[in-house]
Amino acid sequence: MIVVWRVVNSCNLACGFCAYDKRLGFPRSQAAPAEILRFATVLAEHQAQTGDGVLLSWLGGEPLRWQPLQALTHAVRGLGLEVSATTNGTTVGSLALRQHLCETYKELTISVDGFAAFHDPSRGWAGGFEKLRRWVPQLAREARVHGSRLKLRANVVLMHQNVGEFATLCDELADWGIVEITYNQLGGRDRPEFYPQHRLTGADVDALERALPAIRQNLASRAVMLIGGEHYLARIRASTLGQRMPVSDCDPGQSFLFIDEKGQVSPCSFTTQDYGIDIGSLRSAADLAALPARFRLLQQAARSRECDDCLSTQVCGKFNAARRKAPAMAAAE
Repeated sequence: MIVVWRVVNSCNLACGFCAYDKRLGFPRSQAAPAEILRFATVLAEHQAQTGDGVLLSWLGGEPLRWQPLQALTHAVRGLGLEVSATTNGTTVGSLALRQHLCETYKELTISVDGFAAFHDPSRGWAGGFEKLRRWVPQLAREARVHGSRLKLRANVVLMHQNVGEFATLCDELADWGIVEITYNQLGGRDRPEFYPQHRLTGADVDALERALPAIRQNLASRAVMLIGGEHYLARIRASTLGQRMPVSDCDPGQSFLFIDEKGQVSPCSFTTQDYGIDIGSLRSAADLAALPARFRLLQQAARSRECDDCLSTQVCGKFNAARRKAPAMAAAE
């Protein structure tokens, strides 16, 4: 089971496409550390009873800048759960943090959207790309030296302005010691004012589709995997063309959960408003086992409009290997 927990909605960068841009004036909030620890014990009980391994993945905002996170991560690991995070990389220059990552994390995903001329202004981080170019290889080397299991992944947000350099960027990221690369298309929900001038065009998606086999082959020759199969590209194309891709049944809550900083658990980040359940009601492994049925009852009572055009990347195959389709999406075809 993968549990993605957005522990904070604050960030130290100013990304024009992101809802958590530090320039945006809205109240910032954070998860309750005690509630994270309590629910982690429920997840550990579930893991022990079922043999279903749990990966608890921290999300933000920028989670690695959240002060309670290191102690929470140690405690979660002490319960036998695996841990990962997605980060903008601004903290990776710290030797102490890199040591912590090597000792406790299974995976770390670092956001890198292009070379300096694109990445730095896009993220509002002067010199950011060059810092990542130094820090990430250091982390990769230290992980090898210490025999760490840490897997380094990079995620790229593809836009009209950077999609043409994706192949070259992937080659660069392989040089850093990244072993997996994923990508998202720019979405328009968080910052609709940013979207029109930066969204992928149909021609961009055509060019990406032509380029992907060679990118994938080149990376494979370097023992680097480019994730995202044919159905994921179909999802990107559909969004570009304004076509809807409904999902009739994604097995909500069976293998993936999303939890926001307010403690609402849902089948994905898009359906929290419709299907969100307070994690305070989940006190045992039995409660967790009953969660999918609760989601289905909510779905039967009032199906979320989000399911009529599913954008959840774990459903549309972002993490699938090439040429594999996500079953739930394939069933909706």
